[in-house]
Amino acid sequence: MTRRTFLAAAAAQAAPARNVLLISVDDLNCDLGCYGHPLVQSPHIDRLARHGVRFDRAYCQYPVCNPSRTSLLSGFYPEATRVLNNTTDPRTQVKSKFLPEYLRSNGYYTARVGKLYHDGMDGASDWDHASNPRGTAKVATGEGRNLTGGKFAYFEWRASEAPEEEHPDAQTALEVSNLLADKRSKPFFIACGFRKPHDKYIAPKKYFDLYPLESIPGAVGPADDAADIPPAAFPQRDLKLGYEEGREFRRAYWACVSFMDAQVGKVLGALERNGLAQSTLVIFFSDHGLHLGEHGWWNKVALWERTTRVPLIVSGPGVPSSGERSEAIVELLDLYPTITSWAGLRLPAAMPGKSLLAPASNRAAYTVVLRGEKLGRALRTDRYRYVEWDEGRLGAELYDHASDPLELRNVADDPDYRDRRAELRKWLSEKTRAASLLPLDRAGRLVRQVEKHAGDPVDG
Repeated sequence: MTRRTFLAAAAAQAAPARNVLLISVDDLNCDLGCYGHPLVQSPHIDRLARHGVRFDRAYCQYPVCNPSRTSLLSGFYPEATRVLNNTTDPRTQVKSKFLPEYLRSNGYYTARVGKLYHDGMDGASDWDHASNPRGTAKVATGEGRNLTGGKFAYFEWRASEAPEEEHPDAQTALEVSNLLADKRSKPFFIACGFRKPHDKYIAPKKYFDLYPLESIPGAVGPADDAADIPPAAFPQRDLKLGYEEGREFRRAYWACVSFMDAQVGKVLGALERNGLAQSTLVIFFSDHGLHLGEHGWWNKVALWERTTRVPLIVSGPGVPSSGERSEAIVELLDLYPTITSWAGLRLPAAMPGKSLLAPASNRAAYTVVLRGEKLGRALRTDRYRYVEWDEGRLGAELYDHASDPLELRNVADDPDYRDRRAELRKWLSEKTRAASLLPLDRAGRLVRQVEKHAGDPVDG
């Protein structure tokens, strides 16, 4: 499906209210049934995908919570926002209006339950209602393993004995459902922020029971494929799990995915019960992915496909409802212009993102991450992933997804790819320049930046 189809359909719908339900998930990779995973049970998210558009190549701009969320909520790349860690307050860096504040200033009722910004980073003008369900102490009881400490800063999983309703995400689902039942005259923007499958990997035991340990794979690739990968690509080289620990971790992660999926189902059910499905744009996404042992890595903060690619599903009136899939390369910062376009509002400033309701165009996704004080920068095109660490001084990576979708062979130094690498390096340089600064004219007003690259000549 092209974006043009999406645009034509969305423009034709005439619902008087243009509500938005934004379902944000923390640390979810594309391990979902609707994305083809053979084991993960995610029936409610799968159903949403069957009634909307699933974007198969959506990418975050920074594989860590605060930089990623700041980017998509401000509409600018992390280098422009200057938010490159989990501690910088976005509002000390970005002076234009963040998405919730902009919608609220234009007549929307805005509410957040759970996590949308990184914890505590909301602005005073963002919300009419905001809450942070925390669950009960009993949630942390149950069988599991705690490896926190030493090389593991925070690493625990547990099949919780607590009733489901005592878990934070279940409380989030209930509160959002109640908000959807309220009658109000304004259109709404409700952000439903689920914390799972973020660590700690704790979910009610019945979701662990969906995944018998003997069914969990113990390996996901070569035992060690790091020989051709620059050391800078690894956030930490000794973060390794044993065979059984790895199986337990995957089981716990997928149990958390299924638990979160059940909460999504509750929220979508409330949307339908209250007659809002025909006037509400639903967007489901994750802030970044997570590795489950690929390249020997068990976390985020990396620039491979597994951590930069995210699930993104859009459903609602005017959106194709037969489970279409888009292979267009899109970015999370496209959400700001998508939502304002849906709401019939002009953007408050020129932004590099493109509405998902607009016609498709050739482009590449751009993601960055810090290593100490040096940046790694990744470009994902139709066919290739190209990464430079400290502008190549700390190494480079090039993966050809046509023959190597798991990114097991770095061909950056392969003579057969010399011309390809030169083209990608040029494109990455152009993208870096466009992404690095907030675009200002001489009067200090934001102006639109045009991506110089006209297409993807290296992907033919």
